[in-house]
Amino acid sequence: MSKDNQKSNEIAGRYYQVEDYKSNDELASGLAMTHEQVSDSYMEGEIKSVIDDVNGKDIEVPRVGYEEE
Repeated sequence: MSKDNQKSNEIAGRYYQVEDYKSNDELASGLAMTHEQVSDSYMEGEIKSVIDDVNGKDIEVPRVGYEEE
């Protein structure tokens, strides 16, 4: 396995840890933010999920499928 493949497998194998909220690592903070969004949506029980923007603006998640030909 090449060095790049090994690094990719290491990153892809990461999952949320409680310590990710305090981490300065981009991957860890992204996992923490995603975990928080999923947790919030689950607890709210809301169908129309939004992505919390850093600037305080909520971005609605589009519910678009694909069209079969």
